[in-house]
Amino acid sequence: MNKPKMAAEKSASRVLMLLSQLERLNEEPKVSDKDAIRQITGKVLHLIQTQEKTRKEVVSKGSGGMEVILSSLENTRDLQTNLNVLGILNELLTVGGGRRTGVFVSKGGTAILLQLLVSSSKDPPANEELMILIHSLLFKVGPKDKKFGVKARLNGALNVTVNLVKHNLHNYKLLLPCLQVLRVYSSNLVNAVSLGRSGALEIMFDIIGPFSKKSTTLLKVALDTLAALLKSGMNARRAVDRGYLPTLLTIYQDWHRNDTRHRHVVIRKSILGCIKNITNIKLGRKAFIDASGMRILYNASTECLPVRTLDPLVNTSSLIMRKCFPKNRLPLPTIKSVFLHPLPHVPAGGPVAQLYNQPPGVDDVVDESDENEATEVDTENDTENEEDETGHKTQNDDIETDINKLRPRQINMRPFDELRVYEHFCREFTENFEDNDFENPRSFIPLSSVNPELHHGPIIIPTTPTSLGPQNRCSPQGDVLLPNSDRSSVELDSISISKSPDGKSDCDLVYSLGRLVLDGSVNGGSVDGSQEDGGEQADLEVPDTAALLPLHDPDLYLEMVKSTRSVPAYTEVAYPDYFGHVALNLREPILERAYGVQRIKIFQDIERLIHPSDIIDKVVYDLDNQSCPVIDNGESLKFNSKFESGNLRKAMQVRKFEYDLILNSDINSNHYHQWFYFEVGNMRPGVRYRFNIINCEKSNSQFNYGMQVLMYSVQDAINGRPQWVRTGSDICYYKNHFSRSSIAAGGQKGKSYFTMTFTVTFQHKDDVCYFAYHYPYTYSMLKMHLQKLSALSTAQIYYRQEDLCETLGGNSCPLLTITAMPESSSNDHISQFRSRPVVFLSARVHPGETNSSWVMKGTLEFLMSCSPQAQSLRESYIFKVIPMLNPDGVINGNHRCSLSGEDLNRQWQNPNTELHPTIYHSKSLLQYLRATGRTPLVFCDYHGHSRKKNVFMYGCSIKETVWQTNVNASTVDLHEDLGYRTLPKLLSQMAPAFSLSSCSFVVERSKEATARVVVWREIGVQRSYTMESTLCGCDQGKYKGLQIGTNELEEMGAQFCLALLRLRRFTSPLELHNHNSHLLDMENDLIDTRSIPNITSNTTYVLDEDEPAFLEEVDYSAESNDENDPDPEGYLQDNHALPDPNSDSEISHQDSLN
Repeated sequence: MNKPKMAAEKSASRVLMLLSQLERLNEEPKVSDKDAIRQITGKVLHLIQTQEKTRKEVVSKGSGGMEVILSSLENTRDLQTNLNVLGILNELLTVGGGRRTGVFVSKGGTAILLQLLVSSSKDPPANEELMILIHSLLFKVGPKDKKFGVKARLNGALNVTVNLVKHNLHNYKLLLPCLQVLRVYSSNLVNAVSLGRSGALEIMFDIIGPFSKKSTTLLKVALDTLAALLKSGMNARRAVDRGYLPTLLTIYQDWHRNDTRHRHVVIRKSILGCIKNITNIKLGRKAFIDASGMRILYNASTECLPVRTLDPLVNTSSLIMRKCFPKNRLPLPTIKSVFLHPLPHVPAGGPVAQLYNQPPGVDDVVDESDENEATEVDTENDTENEEDETGHKTQNDDIETDINKLRPRQINMRPFDELRVYEHFCREFTENFEDNDFENPRSFIPLSSVNPELHHGPIIIPTTPTSLGPQNRCSPQGDVLLPNSDRSSVELDSISISKSPDGKSDCDLVYSLGRLVLDGSVNGGSVDGSQEDGGEQADLEVPDTAALLPLHDPDLYLEMVKSTRSVPAYTEVAYPDYFGHVALNLREPILERAYGVQRIKIFQDIERLIHPSDIIDKVVYDLDNQSCPVIDNGESLKFNSKFESGNLRKAMQVRKFEYDLILNSDINSNHYHQWFYFEVGNMRPGVRYRFNIINCEKSNSQFNYGMQVLMYSVQDAINGRPQWVRTGSDICYYKNHFSRSSIAAGGQKGKSYFTMTFTVTFQHKDDVCYFAYHYPYTYSMLKMHLQKLSALSTAQIYYRQEDLCETLGGNSCPLLTITAMPESSSNDHISQFRSRPVVFLSARVHPGETNSSWVMKGTLEFLMSCSPQAQSLRESYIFKVIPMLNPDGVINGNHRCSLSGEDLNRQWQNPNTELHPTIYHSKSLLQYLRATGRTPLVFCDYHGHSRKKNVFMYGCSIKETVWQTNVNASTVDLHEDLGYRTLPKLLSQMAPAFSLSSCSFVVERSKEATARVVVWREIGVQRSYTMESTLCGCDQGKYKGLQIGTNELEEMGAQFCLALLRLRRFTSPLELHNHNSHLLDMENDLIDTRSIPNITSNTTYVLDEDEPAFLEEVDYSAESNDENDPDPEGYLQDNHALPDPNSDSEISHQDSLN
């Protein structure tokens, strides 16, 4: 039983003995030893071929076997000995896998093989068996050696292999390993250029050809080699100049026609790979179009679509066609915003100054740069110390590494005399309440002012397509809304809404809402008893939603609209804003995306180029030409966005039921296209309408991962369902053929816009529907809610509303102070009242992040409620709340900027009192609080997040920031209170939508001017946060798999309040008075510092986001195929959190931005 084992041990020891003899002969080589070396290597080869254990023995640690074998190969010139040694190496590396190959490379084996290859070729004819063995080994070793390409070039091995291929085109046995090595050579760009000059391209086209069942393996390797060569732009140009692209298309067609059983899909894909690399350059794309490549690949791909196994061909063809689709500029006169607001002064430098200094017509030039084309390598100046960075994680250069900058600065930036004016906003600290009657208390509420004189002219509530057509919207002067011929305009002041006990509104309301054909669901009739000719009129049943919407009142909303100033001077009110939104009781799941839907949409776009006669290309809505009526034949949808927070610039009908939509840039800007809010009418029920928003800028979106658009149907609202609902199918987001100007892209060339497409089937005839990016929340709605909230105040609530400042657009920025009234005017009660810590909250600095306003609404409603928890919270803190930091941006439908054209959340370091008044005065108020010893205990800025799920926080930590860098810091430098983690931990325990694993506390350089970082660093607020709420939904907790709604957002705002209430339990009385002490950790489980995230998040000029990279993987190879497309926001990477080495805590995906 033991004989085989004993034999193996004997053979193993024998091979070591032979290697020892070989080592001695190598050390003292003699001519007479040639035969001995030949015999020994032959015996070793035999043992290795017959006994696996001998292979392991040769490459085992400490054996030195690999060094001896390589020494023999390097020192001998005997052909048979070389064949023996190469045979040994071939056996070792064939079975041993990567570890043995790694040992071979580390011992210098690659260079020895290359030297042998070159030396053996100098005495032609070269031995065929020797060449086969050398190339077979080089093919195995090359991919494992990071410097293989450089070594091969320096040793002169490139031309040797090329010449072997050239002279052995019909010698399959030698040709195959040589082609395999050529492919590895070509993975180095410098080598690819050199091989192209040596005629490698021409040789490859001598090998590849039409469909054949013979030598398919050889053909596959030749095509892969050709594809690697064509990654060089120089070789791609050479291929175009020699007319190889039409040849490749012809070959592909031939294989497509003849490979009916799909047995050679890999060869067909390799042909497409060659075409793809040629079309990476502009010249190649032009040649592709000239050779009818679009039609060829489109027709072939269409035939492949029904066969799932052919998806790789369809996807690669899709990528090629999209890349070659001729670049066009957006069909706009300028990409600057339609609206312009004069600034008091233009700041020197920066995007706004650039925008103002541009001559007309140069802001959107079609950029023909090659986005995917690599920079051409100059072989003359090539350095020989090339490093392969693959597999090395790049250090995030955006993380702040200066310890001095990370330390909070405890100095006043402004003299106290300048800050004294803000005492007016902090009267609660000096109020003595002597005049208050605590026995018969009355609420302490100064009402907000409403100035109806600010608005002139009629305001219309658009609800019916007969009055909403673009041709009926404006006079030739464009400044007064003209009534429709069959109805008179409704003056805002004349609208009176009274609700009947049965839930129906009176005739005045019916008339003010306009006419609507209701599919026969109600009887038509004239309001005044007469029927007008040529149309029907219906009494609209409008339910009374006062019980469901206690903070909404249409009458009051219209009053608020009067005092709202917009740059376009809007005279219309969107129906959803007027009537309100009742949150759905049912849950809306994240949409499961059908496989291949994006590919189908892309092919439909490609059809426009192939079948241009099918395209209508009719403009049906255009803000750039408001004075020119749009010709309407009654078959097109009607659009409108001329109301508060509306954003739709242009609508074009491209097919009967398909429309391209263009969003307006932020005012005084030429980009930031994301927020949309518009009205659609004149639809047919039961028809699938496709809408394409074609000028999106971000490289990815949650629309690719189950997020749906929001729709509000007027018909449904009238029928008792006044609510925004998630809608749309076939939703996807992908790069299109519209070129972004480098001016708008911050100097980056070759960038494209992206398309967000969705399909909707309307349920009602002649309905009026509204679409929005997220649940709209207008400035007028905020004013209405604040006035209604003030009316809810009781005697126990101290509520004060005042205007912090006036914005650039002339709108007020509300500041709220909320706390509990003191029990009496006694010194003890007044002292307790004044000693309450301050919590400072803000929201909506970015207009498009409407979810932050809904969270703020939940916070304010909780603060003003009569619950015991709310009263306890008011007794614990004094709340300073700025619910909307950017009213102008919200009003005018901006996505990110204020009227200054700048992101206000990048102005906190040095805000300008004229250009950034809300930020300037917010910061000054915070500085005043610090100067008077009332530094807030908590600062939180509410935001929305478009590319991550759940709700989470960003905070600031010196320790966690330094841990992400290579900076050496002393223990003293890294000493900090861990209290910044308490509130997020509490929220993770209490709020079902909150995700602690998504939180980050790293400070980045690009975020140094944001509210979170400035308040932490300059004001000294340790618990300074940005709270990000998803625009999509949740992937964990109670709401996992569901899209987020207003109920969940408002709940989050209330849960934030409850977390603050619990936070009081974990802070000492001393800290409540002076917030510089350490957190008293009452519950050890609240502070978990074991898992520290690893953050990387690059940024760029164009879309300097408060968001990290999109973390969910996209199978772009199967869908969008943007495999070479960097992220426009820094063109960010997926990053994985790394745990602390001393911890076994779970790894979480995180990013750090505000």
